[in-house]
Amino acid sequence: MISEYQQRLRDKFLSVSETPPPAPWRTVLDRRTPIGGLLGIGFAVAPDNGRDLVMVVSVDGHGLFDADTGEKIARDRDPDPEDSTPDAVPDLTCPGLGPVTGTRVRIAGLFGGGLHTTTLDGWSVEDVSPEWPHHRVLLSTDGGMPHSGPHGEGWWHIFDSNYSELRAAGFSPSGRTLAVATSSDLTLWTRPAADAGPRGEVRQYR
Repeated sequence: MISEYQQRLRDKFLSVSETPPPAPWRTVLDRRTPIGGLLGIGFAVAPDNGRDLVMVVSVDGHGLFDADTGEKIARDRDPDPEDSTPDAVPDLTCPGLGPVTGTRVRIAGLFGGGLHTTTLDGWSVEDVSPEWPHHRVLLSTDGGMPHSGPHGEGWWHIFDSNYSELRAAGFSPSGRTLAVATSSDLTLWTRPAADAGPRGEVRQYR
């Protein structure tokens, strides 16, 4: 049995359609870019320009994407078996590749772990499952909760994982990239960097 409140919340989540995140977010990769057998993802930082990078671990090997352009910048189809999946080590990491070779990247997904669910300037993301085992990813801002206010005004249903298993959803440590990974694809959104004021408040985007 679920409570009356839980039923109202479930009905609310089921009543809204999937919608893109609001500005300043823009789509970089969407589900039309398949990655079969995806196991997990993690974030790294490009050493030359500080951009967010997304590392993908799948049954077909490892890949590295530029989170600002969606370009695949490195590929390893045959990683060392001892490092091919993150469950081989206690901290759920895999060796970096391409420009982040020599570092290890934390991977969130099938074997555990997680991505950032909030940013310093108030965005938050969470997954709900009103039709379990299917998951919906919700984005909110200003510290808002998805069960308060109308859809599209403070919170958005941005992803409906009704066809594949949700692996991970969250932000990069910088807060500039938002990723949703399923067992079959990767979706990425990005936004400009934010300038922080003297008390940490966000002043503008550039």
